[in-house]
Amino acid sequence: MQACAAPKHLSHLRKLCQNRCRPYDGKRPHMTRTPIALVFALWGAGLGAAAQYGKISVIFDQLPRLYPEAGTALGWAVSLVGLLGIIFGVVAGLLVARIRYRRALLLSLWLGAAVSAVQAAMPSFQWFLALRAIEGLSHLGLVVAAPTLIAQITAPKDRGWALTLWGTFFGVAFAVLTWGGLPLVAAWGVPALFVAHSLYMAGFALILMVWLRKLPGTGPDTPLSLGQVLRSHVTIYSSARIAAPGLGWLFYTFCFVSILTVLPPYIPEDLRAVIMGSMPLVSIVVSMTLGVWLLRHRSAVWVVSLGFGLSALSILWLWVQPGLPLGCLALAASMGLIQGATFAAVPQLNATAATQAQANGAMAQMGNLGNTLGTPVMAAALAGLGYSALPLLAGTAFVAGLVLHLLLAAQRRRVMA
Repeated sequence: MQACAAPKHLSHLRKLCQNRCRPYDGKRPHMTRTPIALVFALWGAGLGAAAQYGKISVIFDQLPRLYPEAGTALGWAVSLVGLLGIIFGVVAGLLVARIRYRRALLLSLWLGAAVSAVQAAMPSFQWFLALRAIEGLSHLGLVVAAPTLIAQITAPKDRGWALTLWGTFFGVAFAVLTWGGLPLVAAWGVPALFVAHSLYMAGFALILMVWLRKLPGTGPDTPLSLGQVLRSHVTIYSSARIAAPGLGWLFYTFCFVSILTVLPPYIPEDLRAVIMGSMPLVSIVVSMTLGVWLLRHRSAVWVVSLGFGLSALSILWLWVQPGLPLGCLALAASMGLIQGATFAAVPQLNATAATQAQANGAMAQMGNLGNTLGTPVMAAALAGLGYSALPLLAGTAFVAGLVLHLLLAAQRRRVMA
C-alpha cells in the first residue's frame, strides 16, 4: 500500500512518524501509527510550562523574605503570567500558526530556560516582575504549540488519550514541584529551583530540536496587525467550533484552583492533608482511565458535558455535607473528565492546524482569565456569605459550563443542517 500524496508542509509528519496515511482530505494527515515517545516529550515540555506557574506558587511563602520591599505587589509575581495570557492568548495562537509550531515551541523553551537562569541570580523585584512578563510569553507559546503538535502527529485512535495526557500537565507539574521542588529549595535555596527549571527547559529544547527537525520552521508570511488581531477575536469567539473548548475551559479554571485554595479549612483536620493531596491525583487518574475509555465511545464534548453535570451534583453533595472527604474526591473525579476531554475536543471540532492553534490560544486566554478571577471572587464571596458561597458559585459555574456546551452543540447542528 503506497503512502498518499500530501502537501509539502505536511509531508514531514509522514516522514517523522515513518508512517502510512489514508487518503488525504486536505485538512490534516491521517496517521495510523503514533510516535508515542514524541507525544511524551511534548508532554514533558508542557510540564516545564506548568512549572512556570508552579515554581513561584510553591515558594510564594518565601518571597517576602527575599523581597521584603515588595509588600502586596508580591501577588503579581504569580499573576503576571496569567495576565499576559488574558491579553495575548489569541495573539499567541495567530503568531504560533504564522511562525510554525516547531519553531514556536523551541523558541519558547529556550526563552523559558534563559528567564529561569536569570531569575536564579535573584535580581531586584522590578526586574523579577519584568522577567515574569517575558516568561508569560514563553508559557503562551508552549501551551499553544505543544497540544497543536500532539493533535497533528497522533493517529485518530490515539488522539483522545494523547490529549488527555496533555491535560494532566498542570496537576502533575504541581505534584512534582511539591514533592521534589520543595526539598530542593530546603537544601539549596530558591535559586536552585530556578536553575533546575532552566536546565529542564534547555534539556527538552535540545531533545525536541532533534526529534522535530523535519517539521517546517516557518509558515505563510501573513501580516500580523492590530486589525487582524481584532478580527481574529471576532472570528474565534463567534465560532461554535473554535470557541467551544475555551469558553467551557473558563468555567473549569474558575473553579479548579479556587476550590483547592478555599476548601481545606472545611475538611476535617486529621484528613485535610490526605484529601487535598489526593484530589489532583484522583482527577488525573480518572482523566487517564475512565476519561480515555469514554473518548473511545463518545465525543469529547459529550464527555466534557458529563463532567460538568457530575461536578454540579458533587458540589451539591458538598453543600449538604460540607467538607465530606468522599464528596471532595467525587468532585475531583468529576472535574477530571472535563480536564482531559476539553483538550481532546479541540481537534475533534477543528480540522486544520490553524484553527486548532486558534482554539488553543482561546483556551489559554480563557483559562488564564478563569485562574485569575476564580480565587479572588471565591474568597470575597466566602468572606461575605460563608461556606454556602463556595457551592453556590462553583455550582453556578458548572451548570453554566454544561448549558454553554449544550447550546453550542445545538448551534453546530443547525449550521450543518
